[in-house]
Amino acid sequence: MNRTPRLIGYALMAIAAALAVALRRGVIDSFGPFPVAAVALLIGMIGVMIVFTDLMVRGLYAQVGAAKNAAPGNAASHEEMKCDDEG
Repeated sequence: MNRTPRLIGYALMAIAAALAVALRRGVIDSFGPFPVAAVALLIGMIGVMIVFTDLMVRGLYAQVGAAKNAAPGNAASHEEMKCDDEG
């Protein structure tokens, strides 16, 4: 599993920030028929969704891998953990 999707998401967020700076400085007013602010928000939102999804999937795979690697005899059952928490 590589980091390419997350890096693409970061690049999209950087593009959105660059568009916002260009709009603020007055370099660009519109991007085709759309205002630059709308395009920057859309691109930034897509980048954030890609990064967030990639991090969530990595966390899920890490939990599944840890559960597979845990020895069945060493893991405490849910009832044992519940009793430990109560008393």
